[in-house]
Amino acid sequence: MKIFQKGFNFSQDGPGNRLVYHVAGCNMHCLWCANPEGLRPNEKHQDYTPEQIVAEALSCRMMFFDGGGVTFTGGEATLYADDLIAALKGLKDAGIHTAIETNGTSERLMEILTYTDYLMMDFKHFDDAVLKQYTGIDGSIIRKNYEAICKSGRQCHIRIPLIQEFNGTSPEGFAEYLSGQDTSNVVFEFLRYHEYGKEKWQEEYKITNGFVTNETVQAFQDAFKAHGLNYITT
Repeated sequence: MKIFQKGFNFSQDGPGNRLVYHVAGCNMHCLWCANPEGLRPNEKHQDYTPEQIVAEALSCRMMFFDGGGVTFTGGEATLYADDLIAALKGLKDAGIHTAIETNGTSERLMEILTYTDYLMMDFKHFDDAVLKQYTGIDGSIIRKNYEAICKSGRQCHIRIPLIQEFNGTSPEGFAEYLSGQDTSNVVFEFLRYHEYGKEKWQEEYKITNGFVTNETVQAFQDAFKAHGLNYITT
């Protein structure tokens, strides 16, 4: 796997204190991406084998307090499915808690989840045309994976980035679609738009109306509550 950033983070990338690997390469091209330097692998990124990741995690195991462990994020870690599975298996065999953050587009996601303790998955939009306009791909596989996860009954943390011009006016559409499955083991989180990655873009940054108001966030919370969907704030 190509890694463009790594380090410890507490509670933002899964439970407890976690060693977080940012894997280079992504099949989406979200116009608001906070890590554009990781969209495409390059020679500056460090190569890691699954064995090296497991060895590194074991060397700093004492840091995994409050239920912590290792998280793979991106970019999009599931693009390296074979290496990711090998790393996850090695970590679990060593008794280390595992988590992934994913855009949900992998055809092998359910296989990967066999070795994943905590899943965080983005659900950016329910409308294929809008999703493709802003990210480059449609949501057919994402919906397929979401429905399979709900049917499996496993834990899932769905995160919805709120970007005004992209999805900020659609709380009811999100709530209607997402509530169509068994969400008893699913929690939802709304992530407000920010521009922390804007200065890192070498291409033109095309989001011009991204910030959402408190009223927009409240509208999403109200719609989700009305549809029996559990949301959290972190």
